[in-house]
Parts: sequence; structure tokens; C-alpha cells
Amino acid sequence: MSESFTVPPHVPPDLVYDFDAFAPVPPGLDAQEHWRRLRDEAPGEVFWTPRYGGNWVATRAEDIVRIQLEHETFSHALISIPRETAFPMYPLTLDPPEQAPYRRLMQPAFMPKAIARLEARAREVAVEQIEKLAPQGECEFVGDFARVLPIVVFLEMVDLPLSDAGPMVAWTEVMTRSSDPAERNQALANMSGYLQGWIQRRTETPGTDLLSTVATAEIEGRKLSDQEVMAMCLLLLFGGLDTVASMLSFIARFLALNPSHRRELVEDPGLIPNAVEELIRRHGVANTCRLVKQDLVLKGAPLKAGDQIQAPNVFVGLDEATVTDPMRVDFHRERPIPHAAFGNGVHTCPGAVLARREIKVFLEEWLARIPDFGIKPGTIPVVEAGNVSGVVELQLSWRT
Repeated sequence: MSESFTVPPHVPPDLVYDFDAFAPVPPGLDAQEHWRRLRDEAPGEVFWTPRYGGNWVATRAEDIVRIQLEHETFSHALISIPRETAFPMYPLTLDPPEQAPYRRLMQPAFMPKAIARLEARAREVAVEQIEKLAPQGECEFVGDFARVLPIVVFLEMVDLPLSDAGPMVAWTEVMTRSSDPAERNQALANMSGYLQGWIQRRTETPGTDLLSTVATAEIEGRKLSDQEVMAMCLLLLFGGLDTVASMLSFIARFLALNPSHRRELVEDPGLIPNAVEELIRRHGVANTCRLVKQDLVLKGAPLKAGDQIQAPNVFVGLDEATVTDPMRVDFHRERPIPHAAFGNGVHTCPGAVLARREIKVFLEEWLARIPDFGIKPGTIPVVEAGNVSGVVELQLSWRT
């Protein structure tokens, strides 16, 4: 361990493990296999890494679910590392009951009628994009599809120009997968500056989009402050521009490498709804943290108030205590399929239903048109970890 790292006196030396959450994922592994290796190599079920100022890491499902649900002990106030680059994103960085009114503002956008309309739009986008790609015999999946389908749908929800997607996605990539405070702060400044102009326009001339809803919202009879509006808009954009794209890319990578699973879905599309849940379980992407609010001992680790603890949600779906043979993907697995890919409790992602629908649309429409595909020869998928794991590059090819 580098001499530049310091370990607080309350942390036992035998629980210190030099794990870098932002280290490159070894070629040939997906991010979930990378995190699972960490779980198997770490000195305890809860251990301390001295990287980025130092934080605890929980690696077992029961502890991660507890951390997600016990807001009195584990606060959402600091959900990312490095901790000095944290910033407010409402309602995610608020604890109950403060988060509730902000969450209620977003809920109408994800009601059944709205979801049905968004699913139909997602299908239009997917079919158009796949039919454009299919004759080419190859694509770079992340840029050509994963960042098209969900992002077109999301930008229409907030009524922002698709032509602006490039820089917004780039800023989001930095915020989710960079450990450099200067880079993160600049990306945050860029996104905030971009949003400020649009928030002003929607305040003056509101529409029916979700950004207008936030910009003109009131809580308990008062208009939201500028800071509150920005905090909500930042969550919308950083969440809406990355999570589903990352999941789609991990799922496409898995199917490209596992032809028997691919054939199962092609031959029996009725398996797709169950496959969606199983593939989400296997490919969780969020690795967020919590702020410890009171001293406690967790699995032998002496946590102190003010510590941070990382709770990678992928471990809930990859734990033998909750899932039999968790690294194996089984489209016949009995439901409910345990995972925490979208969180738990009051902070469960409000866009989870839409995310599931978009993944379902991808499987239905892609496999109907490009049933047999694989990793393009001579290429290796590029995968990154961080606060949110993602696939940076995924070259696919198929016969035309």
C-alpha cells in the first residue's frame, strides 16, 4: 500500500484492503465479475479501502439491503466518491421524510399511461435504429444503439435537443466513472451551466415536459429555490443519460458471448420478460456510497459517524445467500428474482419500470432482426467501473 495513504485509528489493520473502485476492469471480464472478484479476495465482508480519502465497502447482500433501507444510520447525503466532489441531487441525496415531496413531483412522469407511451416511442426508436444497423453487419453497440434508444426517449421526456446529447453524455461519463476531482467538478460545472439556460426558459415559458414540471414546481405552497430545481435536474440528467445505456451494453455483451442464451430467447420469445429480470440481476451497475450517521459495528467492522461506506448493489444479485449459483444466467429462474439494481425502499429508482420496458424492447426487436451476433473478431469490449459501471466500447458483428 502506498505510503501516501492514511488509515484512521479506528480501522483495524487486518480490515484494510487497497481496492481502487475506479481501476480498469481487466480485459475479458465484465464489471460485475470484477466486483465479484473483489468480494472473494477482500479480508472481510466489510473492509476499508484507503483510496480517495478512505471508505468502507460492504460486499454481502444482507448488509447492502440494510444500508439501503436504514436511513437513520446510513444517510444518502454523500453517495459518491471521492467525497469532496459530492453535490446535491434531489430527491436521491435527501433522507426520509425530506425526499418525499420531491419524489412526488417526478412520479406522474412514470405512471402507467406515461410508461405505455414511452414504451411505444422506445419501440419506434429501436426498430428504426436496428433496421439501419442490420445491413451493415457490424456496429459499435454503445454509440450506435445503447446511447440512442434510452437517450432519445429521455431527452424527449425533458424536451431537450437530441443534438446536445453528445456533450451531455460526455459530462455524465466523467461524473459516473472518473476519480479525478478536477475533471468531475468541471463536468458538473458544464452540466449545471447548460441546464441553467434551459431552466430559465422553462420557468418563463413552461411546457408539458418533465423539466418544465420541475422548473415551475411548488412544495407545500412555496416555489422551489434555484438550488432545489438544479439539484432535481442534475439527478434527472445524470441518471437518465447513463444507467439504462450501461445496462443495455452489458446485456448485449453477455448475449454476444453466450450463443445458447441468445438462441433460447430467439426460439422462445415468451422467456423475454423473465430474461429481463435475470439479466438485470446479473448486471447491476450502481456502486453508490452512504454516509454513516452513528457509530456501529457491522460484520466486525467498527464504523464511525462521518465514515463513508460503499454498497455496490450488484452484490445483492450475486450473493449465494439470496441467489442459487448467482454467476450463472438462467432465464427459467423462479421469480421473484432477488436483486437491488434499482435500489430499495423509498429511494427505489422511479424510472425502474421504464428501464425494464426499454430492455424488453431491445431484446424483442434486436433478436427478431439480428438473432446471431458476436464480438467483432480482433476486438475486446472495454469496460469501466466507478460510481456507475459501464461499457465504453462494444464492437459487434453478424452475417448479413
